[in-house]
Amino acid sequence: MHVAALIVTAGLAFGSTPAHAASTTPTSAATSASTSTQTTVSETPVPVPDSSIPPAGRRLSANRVLAIAQALPKMRAVRAKYPDSYGGAYLKGPLRWQVSFFSKRGAKEIGQVIIDDSSGRVLEQWTGFQVAWSMARGYPGAFGRHVNALYIWLPLCLLFLLPFIDPRRPFSLLHLDLLVLLSWSVSLAFFNHAHIYASVPLTYPPLIYLLGRMLWLLRRPRPGRARPQRPLRLLLPTPWLALGVVFLVGFRIGLNVTDANVIDVGYAGVIGADKVVHGRALYGHWPQDNEHGDTYGPVSYESYIPFEQTFGWSGTWDDLPAAHAAAIVFDLLALGLIFLLGMRIRGPTLGVALAYAWVAYPFTLFALESNSNDTLVAVFILAALLVASSPPARGVFAALAGLTKFAPLALVPVLATHGLFESSDGSRTSSNPTADGPGRAHRGAEDDVAGRALDRGRRARMRARALVAFCCAFILTAAIVSIPAITHDSLRTLYERTIEYQANRGSPFSVWGLYGGLHGVQTAVQVAAIVLALALAVLPRRPDVVGLAAACAAIVIATQLGVEHWFYLYIPWFFPLVMIALLGVRSGPSRRPFQQPPADEGLHKSASLDWEAQTGGRLPDAASGPARLRLPSAAWWPSSG
Repeated sequence: MHVAALIVTAGLAFGSTPAHAASTTPTSAATSASTSTQTTVSETPVPVPDSSIPPAGRRLSANRVLAIAQALPKMRAVRAKYPDSYGGAYLKGPLRWQVSFFSKRGAKEIGQVIIDDSSGRVLEQWTGFQVAWSMARGYPGAFGRHVNALYIWLPLCLLFLLPFIDPRRPFSLLHLDLLVLLSWSVSLAFFNHAHIYASVPLTYPPLIYLLGRMLWLLRRPRPGRARPQRPLRLLLPTPWLALGVVFLVGFRIGLNVTDANVIDVGYAGVIGADKVVHGRALYGHWPQDNEHGDTYGPVSYESYIPFEQTFGWSGTWDDLPAAHAAAIVFDLLALGLIFLLGMRIRGPTLGVALAYAWVAYPFTLFALESNSNDTLVAVFILAALLVASSPPARGVFAALAGLTKFAPLALVPVLATHGLFESSDGSRTSSNPTADGPGRAHRGAEDDVAGRALDRGRRARMRARALVAFCCAFILTAAIVSIPAITHDSLRTLYERTIEYQANRGSPFSVWGLYGGLHGVQTAVQVAAIVLALALAVLPRRPDVVGLAAACAAIVIATQLGVEHWFYLYIPWFFPLVMIALLGVRSGPSRRPFQQPPADEGLHKSASLDWEAQTGGRLPDAASGPARLRLPSAAWWPSSG
């Protein structure tokens, strides 16, 4: 196993895949036939011995259904590739049969046929990876239920685009950005129709484009060469957007309560919460209908405890109201956080615009309707951005995000060093060693040199103090949230059930797993993601919260590019970061030149002042600036005065 795969892929693979979907043994054929959604005991295939006599209550016999399946051209073709293959008949619920074909000695299930008992009609026939991966079969409503319907999906796409359309600039780059964010709809349409060889390749162009856009937005303008940014022009008044947010929130919650299903990821959260509450081992010995649900970090399960305690759990994969409640709360938390970040960056207009983008974007509703835990990842990352001025607070949320699904651990370097390399005038200390505080012009040359050395030493101590505070908060938080896991499980068990399991299983939902033979290229992409995560932590870039959002989005997207398994539920991980970067770089609705508010008091105050000097903008007034949510960060960095 490649080192890069262990570091990068093992983290992100803890996503929304059915952990049991790769089963290929006869006894687990039922598991592979599920769609990562609610299953029942009645759907479990029951083996039937060869016989010409129909079982009680059935019209067809085992021999008859075997003959029907063996006559199918698709099954004949696959069996020709596997000499000595054989088939077996199974009862599939009260009305259907399942015929599974296996390679020699049952090493692999190579074909599967579903037959209606009353008519003898073939309902489904699968070969290749669609035998093991039932989520690749395009079962209607398996993920998101009716949100996939065109009468819901297309209006949401239109609502998402409408406020940001600028008729005066039809070729605005923002229009292209938003269309790219919606372009995964085409891939999802192919996925929903079981055309995996079309859906998988179509996921990568948007990822690559957005990675490039985020890196472009990270660049620092050269002094005197910065051009004013275009203002954020909204087609609809801000109060209308606020009303739209309220309406769409109600629509999303109502749809979740009345229509949504719970996939195995949400089910796993409830099971894990129950284990933690009752003091049982968190990893290992999971129910058969979610045998590998213990592949996430401990925070993923602990976050479900309040909901499991409030709504309870029957012990079976029922409607799972606790999972519904958790998904709704996670969604509302993400909505609130992105609104507060918009308020902090540019005032109420940007806050409302970002909140509207979240509730109108169809893929966030797709995650909500699947009742997965993926929005929780976005919640912790957004929280880290909101408290960006406080190194200990960043450390806390970095640990929570990383121990939810592990992939956000790639953000630790950039979150740890955020703001540490800015000198008193906002430039990188390595490139501007002459930066001085005010009041030293009257001193002699020797005093000036000594003063600069003293100032550099003080800044170095402040950097060290901030970095140590981040690391201590990160380690302490990680240790506390890991107590339920390490109390009953060894680190070896934790590793085997999470990183090792995910790193060693394949998936057809990436170009790496679908086509095969690309291990060298995949490793190069994974190594590049690691290098990018480390480079963005130390290289010069835009120093404010908008820049931090763009950096985090770029790292998450780069990580997703190299993983073995990718799914649409991962989009909400980086979507709010992308929107903050795309809209945050634009000035407010006024016609003044682009202005960058001092996003963080103390630690980034000098960096923001330097940004103002470079762009010619003016600091915002108290009504739209960061006076709200100000954190006590002055202790971590000396003021420029």
